[in-house]
Amino acid sequence: MFGYVTIAAGALTQEQRERYRAYYCGLCHALKRRYGALGRMTLSYDITFLYLLLSSLYEPDETQGAARCLPHPFRRHVYVQSELCDYCCDMNLALAYHKCLDDWHDDRSLPGRAEAALLADAYARVAAAYPKTCGEIERCLAAISRLEREGASSPDAAANLTASMLGAIYRYREDLWADTLQRIGEGLGRFIYLMDAYDDLEADRRRGRYNPLRDMSLQGDYEDRILESLTLLIAESTDAFETLPLVKDMDILRNILYAGCWTRYRLKQAKRERRRGVPAPRKESEADRGSAQRHKEDGA
Repeated sequence: MFGYVTIAAGALTQEQRERYRAYYCGLCHALKRRYGALGRMTLSYDITFLYLLLSSLYEPDETQGAARCLPHPFRRHVYVQSELCDYCCDMNLALAYHKCLDDWHDDRSLPGRAEAALLADAYARVAAAYPKTCGEIERCLAAISRLEREGASSPDAAANLTASMLGAIYRYREDLWADTLQRIGEGLGRFIYLMDAYDDLEADRRRGRYNPLRDMSLQGDYEDRILESLTLLIAESTDAFETLPLVKDMDILRNILYAGCWTRYRLKQAKRERRRGVPAPRKESEADRGSAQRHKEDGA
């Protein structure tokens, strides 16, 4: 369930793309500092969005640097770090650790098992620092596993558990904004679970694996129902997001929520159209129209 909360790069300016990369690289450097080279390899776009969101809301003092790294050895990249880095790195590590365990349990993935073993000590430190949040992550993932073993015919229960898990992660501190941040995380959790199931359906069928959309996909209105559900779920996040008093990096944050989150959906639709041998018209969602309208209103 990684990689859905990212930018739609083509809709951003070069300056905005570099700003996003600076946050991404800042987390990368912080992960290496806290957890070594293996920690750096767990970096996800999903947590980069959380880092940007919290930075825009709390506006902490930031430090900038520029460095080369193994993935980019020939050019120095600017990176941005703040006091929020450590929290975001810890949540990134927690999610990566449990993803590796999930890969092992679901597919008997030996690389997943090996990586989980290597991350176990680091995760133990995160769990000790954030027992409530990590406890909720563990509770939700265990319940999702039970539902999948039982072959639940609806995605709703598991999507709600994913919502609880991300809601706990987004609830950074107990303050005025805690409930709103939690709602953003919950909406994203439901959206990500459904999008992941939709994205994996064909592969799961080929491999004989469980997918909560298996029965729904046999119905004639399947595609319409999926699009409607995804649009409603991401709206849970965007509605909460728009109530926050954010100014910094708003174009990037809106790009992610209103366009970037739909990237994999659009790619899947384009692939389906190519298989049918016809041009793939872009089917604009309500989220896309909302994004366009907001950019128009902002003078973008």
